[in-house]
Order: sequence, then C-alpha cells, then structure tokens
Amino acid sequence: MDLIPKNVSLENFFNENINMKCDIYEKDDKYFIEADLPGVSKENINISYSKGYLNIKTTQKDEVQEENKTYIRRERNYKKLERSFYVGDIEETKIKATYKDGILNVTIPKQKDNNTNKRISID
Repeated sequence: MDLIPKNVSLENFFNENINMKCDIYEKDDKYFIEADLPGVSKENINISYSKGYLNIKTTQKDEVQEENKTYIRRERNYKKLERSFYVGDIEETKIKATYKDGILNVTIPKQKDNNTNKRISID
C-alpha cells in the first residue's frame, strides 16, 4: 500500500503552500480574482499586467534566528509562487488590489467597447 499518491513528488508532499489557490469570476463589467496567500507579507506580492495577462508573483523567506543553540538540523522555508491569468484588453490604470487576512483581492475593469460592430468596407 502506497502512503503517497502516485502523482505527488516527495518535495511537493512536504510543502503545504505549493500552489496559489485562486477563485476567478466575472460580474457586470469587471473580473475578480481572489488568491489565498497565507503567511505572505504584502510587501512580497507583485502584481503586473502585460500583453493581456495579469501576473501575480510572491516570494517569502521564513527563517527563525535562535541564539544559544547547537543545531543538528536547521531548516528554512522559501516560497515562490506565480500565476498568470489571461484577461485580454482591460482598463489597466483602473486595476485595484487589496490584501487582508492572507487573501489577495484583485478587481479588473473590462475595456469598454466603443464600436462592437465595426463595418469593414470591401475594396
């Protein structure tokens, strides 16, 4: 009997925060992304938009400094998470983000279509 599922490596098995779990939904004229980032400092979150993609990247280094101990083994935790979402043409300057209690909320206004049915003349 296997104790570890077949498609899980030992490295990933012991890392609890291997994935950035996200909920993505659309309402009215906006997209919403809710990303779970427990234990990540706000300063370590980078959100960018380029060529139709919204990118969320985080890095977090957890290291405990304890003096007056002789270590046999000492571990550090370094997390680097990254997700990209295709959102197409949006109003880039109006993207809003908040971070509270380990949850990142990003609101992305859709690009307003001025002429949805544009007639193209034939030469």
